[in-house]
Amino acid sequence: MRPIIGANWKMNGGGIEGLGYLDTLKRERVENEPVDIVLFPPFTLLPVLAESAREAGISLGGQNIYWKESGAYTGEISSSMLKEAGCSWVIIGHSERRHILHEDNEIIRLKLETSLRSDLKVILCVGELLRDREQDQAEDVVKAQIQHALDGLKEANPTNMVIAYEPVWAIGTGRNATPEEANRMHGLVRCWISDIMGENDANKIRIQYGGSVKPGNAPELLAQEQVNGALVGGASLDANQFIQIIRAIPK
Repeated sequence: MRPIIGANWKMNGGGIEGLGYLDTLKRERVENEPVDIVLFPPFTLLPVLAESAREAGISLGGQNIYWKESGAYTGEISSSMLKEAGCSWVIIGHSERRHILHEDNEIIRLKLETSLRSDLKVILCVGELLRDREQDQAEDVVKAQIQHALDGLKEANPTNMVIAYEPVWAIGTGRNATPEEANRMHGLVRCWISDIMGENDANKIRIQYGGSVKPGNAPELLAQEQVNGALVGGASLDANQFIQIIRAIPK
């Protein structure tokens, strides 16, 4: 299974530094690494970086999407806008959108349906809060997120979807799940997907880990059997750190 590494810049970055970042990745020939690489910059940078990303062998994705194609939806962005800007991917259900911007499972399902019907590939994020884990509810929370997103969704398949397991308590905190715990949760996620999509598809779908992934912990996390890549936040803002994470994938 070919791993996938995503760089989620969140609300960071500018055009000049973005082009310099991609120049570094091109110079280091990351396109030769045995991994799919997707960059998720802010919307304003998508058309600025599109050509350089193609030259570097990197796909572009949007950090968000709206489920309507056009209309009076101030501040939103549609699937056709993302594709015109050079995107082939989109992140849906990121913990910051769930817990800061209060997107519930219904909204995430609408965004997921819209993206897949528009031929955008999706990284679907799932994960528990610290209080969920402390109350021994982590598995129930993540299972419910997966069920609400995927149950009855005919468009979903291993070629157009990646699941990112991101324990919310580990994002941007410097903490992360142990490699063994990450592997265990990924295995459970695969079982829950199997219940919905069938064992064949579940065994082919890629499941990333997200949550304070850095060059120092990436090798051990990425060596886990059930971990098929990483969704990287803060460490992805530095091109050299991101390259180290890419190269941490077992050959």
